[in-house]
Amino acid sequence: MKRMLNTLLLTGSCLFATGIEAKLNVFACEPEWGALAKELAGDKAEIDVATTALQNIHQIEPKPSLIAKLRRADLLLCTGAELESGWLPQLTRQSGNANVVSGNGNFMAASFITTLDKPAQIDRAAGDVHPQGNPHFHLDPYRMSIIAEALAARLEVLDAANAAVYRKNLADFNTRWSSAIKTWEAKAKPLAGRKIIVHHKSWAYLNKWLGLVQVATLEPMPGVPPTSSYLVSVVSAAEKEKPMAIILAGYQDPKAANWLSKRTGLPIVILPFSVGGDPMSKDLFSMYDSTINKLLAAAK
Repeated sequence: MKRMLNTLLLTGSCLFATGIEAKLNVFACEPEWGALAKELAGDKAEIDVATTALQNIHQIEPKPSLIAKLRRADLLLCTGAELESGWLPQLTRQSGNANVVSGNGNFMAASFITTLDKPAQIDRAAGDVHPQGNPHFHLDPYRMSIIAEALAARLEVLDAANAAVYRKNLADFNTRWSSAIKTWEAKAKPLAGRKIIVHHKSWAYLNKWLGLVQVATLEPMPGVPPTSSYLVSVVSAAEKEKPMAIILAGYQDPKAANWLSKRTGLPIVILPFSVGGDPMSKDLFSMYDSTINKLLAAAK
């Protein structure tokens, strides 16, 4: 026992002498938030991401591996706006980590911005509606700027010893992000006013930012698969509106899009939707680059 105690004391002394310190444990629900945390925290945090861009975020299984990761988390970083309501409550309950249920350990990005498409009344017969508004605001770089400011402030609260690092990383991110927005907007000017058909109402923020006009959806209601008769009406809309493409995210079933494409000749454009959604989208910057490049290719 004495030998073991001496070993532990020696190990602790060595860690202190070499400057090794405990890192902040961040559990991010979606890849975009893991990527943003990486930009702001750098090597001061260990970041676990619960999902990938190729998963339907509404249908996630609370696996034991996720429970274990959340159990040790200092910060739960998610979209909010009830996007994760189908699985996150069970995950937090089974993790037993009270620190991330509320307070400074709980960060829901939707709390810091104004959402689009907030329904005037809630009617579940209208499909998978979100009472707090459309939760896919990570596709708006301006809202991402606001969330970055709030997240950096939260990191400072949770890890005051490294507050200066978080402030520096935020300033660096803001500089690069502001410059990138100017580049993206200049490059994307040809997209303004162009019409699109989408699979799901995932793109409201991207459409508003770039001036894209959504003329139809492949789902008659959010989360409701299309019927044959409904798809016939989408064909009519396509013939009338002359959209440039059918837009999908990588996780969405392409069956209806393929059917429509064969009957209208419209190209299908699969956008990354989040970090890791295609081989080019390795971080937030390249995700936006890929999105705009693919849309411009369709526009030509």
